[in-house]
This record gives sequence, structure tokens and C-alpha cells, in this order.
Amino acid sequence: MSKKIRIGAATGYYGDSIWPAIKSAREGNIQYLCFDALAELTMAILQKDRQKNADGGFAKDLVPFMQQLLPICKEKGIKILTNAGGVNPHSAKRAVQQVVKDLGLDLKVAVVAGDDLMDQIGVLTEQELFINMQSGRAFDPLAHEIRFANAYLGAKPLVDALSRGADIVISGRTTDAAQFAAPMIYEFGWQWDDWDLLAKAMTIGHLLECSGQAVGGNFSGDWKSIDFMDIGYPIAEVDESGEAVITKVPNSGGLVSRDTLKEQLLYEIHDPFHYVLPEVVVNIASTQLEDIGENQVRVYGTMGKPAPQMYKALIGYANGFMGEATRGYCWPDALEKAQRTAEIVQEHLNRADVHYKNIDVSYLGHNSLQGVLASNSAELNEVFLRIAIHVESRHEAEKLGKIMNALTLSGPPFTAGGGAQKPRELLGICPILVPKEIIDQNIVVEVD
Repeated sequence: MSKKIRIGAATGYYGDSIWPAIKSAREGNIQYLCFDALAELTMAILQKDRQKNADGGFAKDLVPFMQQLLPICKEKGIKILTNAGGVNPHSAKRAVQQVVKDLGLDLKVAVVAGDDLMDQIGVLTEQELFINMQSGRAFDPLAHEIRFANAYLGAKPLVDALSRGADIVISGRTTDAAQFAAPMIYEFGWQWDDWDLLAKAMTIGHLLECSGQAVGGNFSGDWKSIDFMDIGYPIAEVDESGEAVITKVPNSGGLVSRDTLKEQLLYEIHDPFHYVLPEVVVNIASTQLEDIGENQVRVYGTMGKPAPQMYKALIGYANGFMGEATRGYCWPDALEKAQRTAEIVQEHLNRADVHYKNIDVSYLGHNSLQGVLASNSAELNEVFLRIAIHVESRHEAEKLGKIMNALTLSGPPFTAGGGAQKPRELLGICPILVPKEIIDQNIVVEVD
């Protein structure tokens, strides 16, 4: 019989629920539990945390999660991989080691670092690598206040950590699928030029990386039949050929089907024929999904092409502030009242000499989700006006709320609710490509 392993999905983002992952650890017969905790906005949040506290900068829920999971995982021999180290993976490692010590467990904790490029801004500038890969325009880092700069590492250093006996692997920024792919590559001994096998690993990882989304969360089909109260995160049973069966813990909520997985398969994929990752270029379009039983889907057929020579990196920089305010109106003429209020607010902004870069006016209950596709024909029972402006300073952002609040007694009738939000600092994003040799020489894997 061919060797098989079972990999369970844990959180799909910072703040996700841990309870389905605990259920998978207890009842899922898994050998690995993998967390994806990072997004671009998350990196900015964690950087702000590190600015306030030098020991911060990793996901705050990492410690309570480990306190709950480690006794179970130790008992059942489950290894954990997570990129919840955020912008401070070394500090995250120390925090987890303290949990291990407090629980009296014998576990090896690894840290994978080297994705942080803040110390290499000068080198990247000298080599003229600050070219926005989307717009093709040059980006001047000296003209901006850089908040973070991180490369998307792949599975290689995670595999290295596992090969050195790590029970828990904590990393900074990685591709979302890397946490899930690493156990397959390690367990089956796949080579770094086995393009089809690597592509299969990354595709399986991609199906698992968003926790509940692959098992009925956000499902656009028969969502009414989905049990969202006790949803079970996906589990992949993978054999050494790279074929997998996606399932979940029996008697848990959610749904594993060809349709739910197909939606996740295409999630965030710009070109399904050419999905570029550090280890391989994946032809997602070649993937086959087949229902083979209740909550069981066979995944096979994915093909891959040679790896790129560059890592994607993301530069986050301070980009002004957002002022935001809302106000609700009810029938009759709810939408018309809200539209008139928007006109009044914009006129007051002009009179107050507020120089906004962008303004967004939307009507919750009417077009805040559908935009220009929304119909004007319906007589709405109630609607909330939302206005947001992008300005240079916090002081300018505060003016919007003051203007909106003044219309409580001096604007269209039958209004209630809403108000001004505190100004929020905005983050600008510049994606660039960096030669692998620049990143690889700084990757660090420590296991103890």
C-alpha cells in the first residue's frame, strides 16, 4: 500500500475560529495541522503592534490557540505549521516555547525567518528592483514611509524545519499554500524539480488554506442547506502520488463537494493556467475534482511547470488617512434623502477646503455591494448613506464626521443611527519581484 498522510486545516486568517481545528485534532486522525494567518492588511496591523511593543508583531491569538491545541497534538503526535509569526516570528517562537514549558511538554519549536526585507531596502534600491509589478512604474521607497516589506517565502524552509525534527514550525510571510504543502513534500520525499507533484501539493494546500470556505462557507450554491453552526474544517488525505481526498470530521457541519471545492479552487486565482508560486508554476485548470462519497472529493490531475526565478514581495507604506461617516434614513423617499444628504456633505467638504484624493459614496441596503449594478426602481424601506474620503492628514479626515453630524437636525427628515468613525491610517501596497538569491541567503531556520 502507498503511504498516506492526513493534513487538517486550521485558521484561514487572523481572528478565525479555532474550534473546528480542535475538533479535527481530536477526531480527524490527522498528522499535521496547518494555519494560514496572514493577509496584506494583517501585516500592517502586526507592524503597528510591533511599533507599540518590540515583542509584539505576531498574531495575538497564537498563544491561546497553542494552549488549547498542544496537549491534544502532543498526545496524538500531530505537528503544527503556522505563519502566525507575522512580522516578528522570533518573538512568536519564544512565546510558544513558553507555552510548551508551562504545559510541561517535550516539543521542538522551529522558526523560519528571512522574509522581512526592511534591512535590505538599500540593496533593493541600488539594484533598481522597486518596480511595481502591476503598473510597471518605478516606486521610490525614500519618498514614502515604509511600514513593512516582506517576501512571500515558499515551502522549502518549512520542509527544512520538519526534516530537523520540528514539532511546531512558526514562520513569517509565506505563500498561503506553503504551510500545507510542506508536510507532503517532506513526508513523501518529493524533489524540488518534480513539477507535477509540487503542483499537486500546492493545489491541495490552496484548497485547504481558507478554513471553512472550502466546506460550504461563502458557498454560492444551495447555501441554505449548509450547517454553519458546527462547520468542520477541511482535511486532506494525500498519498505519495499526489492524489488526495478532501473530507472533514464526521458529523460536523459544512459540506465537502465538487461544487464547494471548485469555488475555493478558483479563489484568488488570476490565471488558472499559470498560477505562479515560489516552487512551481501551477496549471490549476488541469485539476480534476470528483465526488466519490458523502463529503469526500477526489482531487487529481494537476500539472506544473518549472519554478520562477523571482520571489514576489510586498511593500506596505503609509498612504494618508480615511475619514468615514454614515447616516440612516427611512421611508418615504429613503434613498432620495440619502442622496440629497450626500450632495450636501460634498458641498460642505468643498467649502471647508477639504482636499480629498478619492471619495466613495454608497448606500447600504441599495448599492454598497453591487455598485452600479444596483437598481434605482425599488422603493427602499430604509437605507444608510456611507461616505468615505481619502486625505493626507488625520485632521482632514475628522472634518467629514463633523459635517455629517451637523445634519442630524439640519438635513433631510426621518434620520437615525450612524455616525463618524475614528480616522484610520491607510496603507499603500506596492508588489515587486526580487531575485531568489537575494532572499535565500537571508533565510534562517532554527529548531530547538
